[in-house]
Parts: sequence; C-alpha cells; structure tokens
Amino acid sequence: MTWLDPGPFLRGVAWLDRGRAVRADPADLARLAWDAGERAALPIGVRLEFTADGADAVEIRYRATVPGPTDALRDLAHCFALWQGGGCVSETFTDPAEEAVVTISLPGGTSGPFTVHPPEAQSPVILGVRAIGGTVAPAAPRPRWLVHGDSITEGWWSTRPAHSWPAVAGRILGLDTVNLGYAGAARGELATAQQLAAAPADVITLAFGTNCWTGIPCSVPLLYETTRAFIELVRQGHPDIPLLLVSPVLRPDAEQTPNPLGATLAELRTAMEEAVRDRIGDGSGDQRLTLLPGRDLLGPGQLADGVHPNDEGHAVLAAAVADALRAALPSTQPSDS
Repeated sequence: MTWLDPGPFLRGVAWLDRGRAVRADPADLARLAWDAGERAALPIGVRLEFTADGADAVEIRYRATVPGPTDALRDLAHCFALWQGGGCVSETFTDPAEEAVVTISLPGGTSGPFTVHPPEAQSPVILGVRAIGGTVAPAAPRPRWLVHGDSITEGWWSTRPAHSWPAVAGRILGLDTVNLGYAGAARGELATAQQLAAAPADVITLAFGTNCWTGIPCSVPLLYETTRAFIELVRQGHPDIPLLLVSPVLRPDAEQTPNPLGATLAELRTAMEEAVRDRIGDGSGDQRLTLLPGRDLLGPGQLADGVHPNDEGHAVLAAAVADALRAALPSTQPSDS
C-alpha cells in the first residue's frame, strides 16, 4: 500500500524545519539562548491523530536517533503509545534504529479518533503512515494551545510523553497542545515571546519562572518588568485570545533561599503574580489574561526530585490548569483521544 504524507496527521507541531518538527522558529534561532535552541530541536509533544475505517493496524515509518546516555529528558521506554478516549490502549516497543517501521494494532469495533505518542527521546521524524486492512484519515483539527515553560512543561520525570501536564490538560480540554517547554531555559526570553506572538494560537499558557531563581538569576524588579514585557509582546500578536500565566510551583530548596541577586523563589513568584494582576487592573483592561498561582498546586510528595513533578504531580497540575482554562474557554469539550 502507498505511504501517506504524515503532515496532515501530525499534531503539536509548532514549526517545520526541512520536514522535521521543531519547537522554535528555525528562521529566528540566532536570537535564542543556546539551551533553548537545543531543547527546541526535540519534538516534545508531537504526535499523530487519526481515524480508522476497517483497519486492523496502522504502520508508521520513521527516522530516529539513538538517545545519548546523558539525556535526562525522562526515563522513557522506546515505545509508541496508542491512546483513545483518554486512556492508553497499548504500547508497542521498538529498538532504537536510524530508520524503521512500527506496526500498531488497532482495537476492533471503533473508528477512533486515535492518538499515537512516539518515543520523544529518539527525536523521531515521521516519514509516512499507512493502514493495514482498511484506511486511516487525519483526525479533525482542534483549537491550538501554545504552552511555554521550562523542564516541568517539557514533562521531565513523567514516565511517558502522554503523562506530562500539558498533554494531560490538552486531553481534558480537547485542545491541540503545542509544547514549547525548554528545559534549563524559559527565563522570560523576549525573543521567545515574539515567536509566540507570531505563531498561530487559539489559547496560550505561560509557565516559566523557576529558572529565574537559578541558572541565570533574576532580581525581583527585573522579573516583574520581564513578565510585563513578555506578556505585552505576546499580546501584540494575540490581543484577544485567552492567556494564562501559571506562576512557579513549589520548589522547597528555593522558597526561602536567596539567589545571587538576593531574591528567593517566593519573592520571584510574587513579582510575576503582581505583574499579571497589575496588567489586568491597569488601563490596558486585559480581561482575557488569567493568573493561576502555582505555590500551593503541588505538595512535596508530588515532586520526583524536589523540582519536577512525578506522574501524580503532573496529573494534579494538569487538572488545575484545565480548570483555569475551562473558565476562559466555556465552549471547550473534553477530548475523546
């Protein structure tokens, strides 16, 4: 059977670079920090969504790389996970290979829609899709949700790509989640804000701030002004869509510990939250901007390493974000895949 062009089946795609899904504008990489550009090369959150008519299985042809031993993305098994109706149907395990075909059996008696999450650690490039015993077609498009953040948004310490909080919240709300989380970066880089402004979106969530305490430190006044500027630049491209800012979640070692500029994470969180509240309340009248305070969303037992949520923490965070977005998107219906 003829291989189908995978493009119409792919979801969660921010930009394409010579056919490869990337998570930063390939024409604007020079303005990004090297760590953001490096993480943006990984296809985090990119997946295939399709319906099936009489098909027993779907075949996916892909090109991949063997993950390096120092990649701390997460403890991923090399599997393609098939999801439907909010649950995992099956996992098909593969060996790392430069190019291969994986066959995924489909449950009988249903047309889907189905979602396949590829193994992100292999940086897969999907080359083709085809059905066995029937036909497959791209699933209907959904509202496009851009989610920007750091390694927590990337999904670190979730055990599967489908368990990261953006993936879970996207399923709850029936959104096309585009994961723009950059581990080690996401410090309020204004070039990123401009890329978000230029990208198509129906709703946007910002969830940065933790790396402003460590790495490249911020002071309280600096992060306040950075947050204001970041939101302003995003609003220049998307003046009317729902925009949610999630302030940093609990990080016990940083809450009351000053960084090199004298700011604790608690103080930096407050600065971000005040920046949002001031914008909502000032003359701009940004009534589609929403704040979700992050401090009390997770407890210490829901952190895998004191910084990143475990699977339970990702699920709790996803539920809180979904609740906050549901108020801004009253017509959003839960996803069935």
